[in-house]
Amino acid sequence: MAAESNNKVLFVDFEKCTGCRTCEVACSLRNEGICNPALSRISIVKWEEMGIDVPMVCQQCENPPCRAVCPMEAGYRDEKTGALVIDYDVCIGCRSCVTACPFGALVVHPHTGKVMRCTLCDGDPTCVKYCETKALQFIVPSKLTYLKKKASASRLSELLAKIELE
Repeated sequence: MAAESNNKVLFVDFEKCTGCRTCEVACSLRNEGICNPALSRISIVKWEEMGIDVPMVCQQCENPPCRAVCPMEAGYRDEKTGALVIDYDVCIGCRSCVTACPFGALVVHPHTGKVMRCTLCDGDPTCVKYCETKALQFIVPSKLTYLKKKASASRLSELLAKIELE
């Protein structure tokens, strides 16, 4: 959930994801000016064995481990959107944040070497606009949203447990 209840959250319903990767293309186009999924701040992880596709994106954690490990304190929360952002003037490129992210949501730009993370597109996520199945939604958190996330996380945990047993 977002740091403050008045901020919207990016809700991911992996059960609705078809793996079309339109979100990746839209993200890279908006942020880099080029249609290249390798430059996207969101990525689709395909689990062929389970037949599912999971959009992986920064969860904008309330107490982000990526921020806690940064030796330069380069990460901060945008007051307007609640998004975690990186101050590249302060960042030394150690990539500790990448290692600390439990979701694997931080990626390194293949050309610049800088860490990339979802900034929620200044409060209007492009990926959400182009997600035809509504697997991605930008909504105000509520008890219902929390319960949906909890149920989704539970199902994902069950799937992961099945994969680990194989």
